[in-house]
Amino acid sequence: MTDALKAPSPAAAPAPIPAGAGLGPAAVLALGTFAVGTDAFVTAGFLPAMASSLRVSTSAAGQSVSLFAACYALASPLLAVATARLPRRTLLVGALVLLAAANALTALAPDYPALLAGRLLAALGAAAFTPTAGASAAALVRPEQRGRALAVVIGGLTAATALGVPLGRVAAVGLGWRAALGAVAALTALCALAVRLTLPALPGTEPVPLRVRLAALRRPGVLGVLPLTVLGMAACYVPYSYSVPVLAAVGVSGRTAVVAALVLYGAGAVAGNLLAGRFADRRGPVRVLAAGYAAMAAAFAALAGLAAGEVRAGVAAVGALVFLWGASSWCQTPPQQLRLLAAAPEQAPLLVSLNASGIYLGIGAGSVLGGVALPFGAAAVFALAAVLALAAGGLLRATAVRGRT
Repeated sequence: MTDALKAPSPAAAPAPIPAGAGLGPAAVLALGTFAVGTDAFVTAGFLPAMASSLRVSTSAAGQSVSLFAACYALASPLLAVATARLPRRTLLVGALVLLAAANALTALAPDYPALLAGRLLAALGAAAFTPTAGASAAALVRPEQRGRALAVVIGGLTAATALGVPLGRVAAVGLGWRAALGAVAALTALCALAVRLTLPALPGTEPVPLRVRLAALRRPGVLGVLPLTVLGMAACYVPYSYSVPVLAAVGVSGRTAVVAALVLYGAGAVAGNLLAGRFADRRGPVRVLAAGYAAMAAAFAALAGLAAGEVRAGVAAVGALVFLWGASSWCQTPPQQLRLLAAAPEQAPLLVSLNASGIYLGIGAGSVLGGVALPFGAAAVFALAAVLALAAGGLLRATAVRGRT
């Protein structure tokens, strides 16, 4: 996952303490964010099997992704206020324990409602852990190392995109989807133990009232940026939540092929995130975003043509399109953060936190829309994603033309 998802919010930041613990605690927290990221997206790799086991449609099973994303987006600012006074280590360990228990519940779910309950609890654990992990890592190092510490924590999320989801797919095919989620639960529990044993004690802080947090939404520049985050992420998650059936429609089926495609998507996500950050500094965020949305729309249009049988392409071409899908999806966050910083630099941590909620709202909306389109076929799913990507480009142009960042 990208750096927006773990940027600290003001209420999550621990009180000043003597820094200098080095990057070791950040690496341990990165293991936690790897577990969180894997948990958030691993179900996309085995939705059909999960749906069959629980006797629901693939579309209905996909709504568990929407529930997770929506709950994360709504709970994150509320939990930041409610847990502000808790010692940071206690909060981090508790969040990971809750996440482990939620994955165990999901793995053992006898029916669809139990599955949804497990995903709801998992979202609460993730929403409590992720922002706090970044803030804690930054507090434990010298000021000149804070960027590196945050990058280490970010690395756990991007590694989950590139490795966690494909590994989950392998486990699901070899052992079953319940065993795959059980493995995620075990990994999360081990991360909780590691955090408890290695992280120094960190105090809580005074909470920032929710009304203060939400007041930033009234800034004109902010209003021009956050809706684009939601729309852009919705575009890329319309097909991703149902990646197994839609990839099958373009000739990617079987364990090895699907895992390879997910690895390519993850590699694209990492590359897109890194390159977007570099070029946004050099060329400006609007140009990077415009190129990203154009590439996303082109990739989805080509995949829609393949799924409809109107375009023929070899394995290498399909792999390149999947890589472009991942790169264009995750190139959005760095330039969007730069636009937010330009709009209200004095409220940077808060706005980055709100952008994280926007990302998850977009993921949830995309999953819902993808579930609606899926019964009409994979071509309809990819076509809808292409339309949303074009709409994101149009919204970007409209806000830029109006003189906004």
